[in-house]
Amino acid sequence: HLSNRVQTPREWAVHAALHSHGRLALVFGPERSGLSNEELYRCDQWVSIPANPEFSALNIAAAVQILAYELRLTSSITPTVENDRRALTTHREMTLFYSQLERVMVRTGFLNPKQPRRLMPRLRRLFSRAMPDQIEMNILRGILAEIERKLPPD
Repeated sequence: HLSNRVQTPREWAVHAALHSHGRLALVFGPERSGLSNEELYRCDQWVSIPANPEFSALNIAAAVQILAYELRLTSSITPTVENDRRALTTHREMTLFYSQLERVMVRTGFLNPKQPRRLMPRLRRLFSRAMPDQIEMNILRGILAEIERKLPPD
């Protein structure tokens, strides 16, 4: 069961225009099946394009065109102020953080890797919404590193 909120193209475009700061990647799944749950959980935002129920799948070119149009339309009316922009973490930095967080949770016994339930996808969703900047990420990674340092060796 997927628990991220699925957005319309317009909702997504507004969020992207306000928060992406020019750094954005779109991921599309195969036309017949879409993305797997595992692939979806790696994404920060989910978008579904409403379509005719009798022909519910769009081809990828049409989906890309719709999202590009919404992003262009929204970005042209969304004010941006250079001074308000923070140096947000990259996808790679977030991936490293999630790996470190999971490792610490397993080592402290907070997360049972044999029964993980939905903990990591929920934490990914939480931190995706928070959109930590690089200073905040350094703080979080520093906390985790200090916890790891105080744990007995494996």
